Amino acid sequence: MNAVMKIDFVSDIACPWCAVGLVALEQALEELKDEVKADIHFQPFELNPQMPPGGEDLAEHLGKKYGSTPEQQAQMYQNIKARGAEVGFEFHPTGRGRIFNTFDAHRLLHWAEVEGLAGDQIQLKKAMLQAYQGRGEVIESHEVLLDIVKQIGMDVSAAKVVLESQTFAQEVREKENFYTRAGIHSVPAVIINDKHLISGGQPAEVFANALRQIAAAQV
Repeated sequence: MNAVMKIDFVSDIACPWCAVGLVALEQALEELKDEVKADIHFQPFELNPQMPPGGEDLAEHLGKKYGSTPEQQAQMYQNIKARGAEVGFEFHPTGRGRIFNTFDAHRLLHWAEVEGLAGDQIQLKKAMLQAYQGRGEVIESHEVLLDIVKQIGMDVSAAKVVLESQTFAQEVREKENFYTRAGIHSVPAVIINDKHLISGGQPAEVFANALRQIAAAQV
């Protein structure tokens, strides 16, 4: 009998390691499909909650935030592209160029969870990561977000109503605050059954081994 696991995937669309981690987690779950049944929920985390409209130049932002040089940033990007290639996620060839606010994207992900069909939230999350990390699209743009909603077959008019209001803003802020207070300060943070934490964009085998151990303890 499959072990049923609640998985909270705390992440930000602006985080490249979240894209790597999600693909690796899915690969692990595919490997364990006869052992584990996963109930995945995407929880909001903003790396840059104060990011202004229009965003910032990515190189300048990383330099200010982490003190990294352009050469260091280029090497880090090559590393993340290589990790992406290992799991099958194709990052933008030269990088995104700019970094944008992701709060509206998180509001739509919450909308997909509470009003969408089963599977809608994960499809929306993956499509957002492809748009932002893979194609370098302006993820704060309502036009871009609605196009993503359309791509996966969700209700564009309903999504437009959400974006043009403050619907789900309070709920998303409350969730962000909950995970921050719980000690989550970097993402991805993968929380299993509300008590087991797997941090970072781990390889599929790390996720698989952890899930197997948790499943064995449930028996």
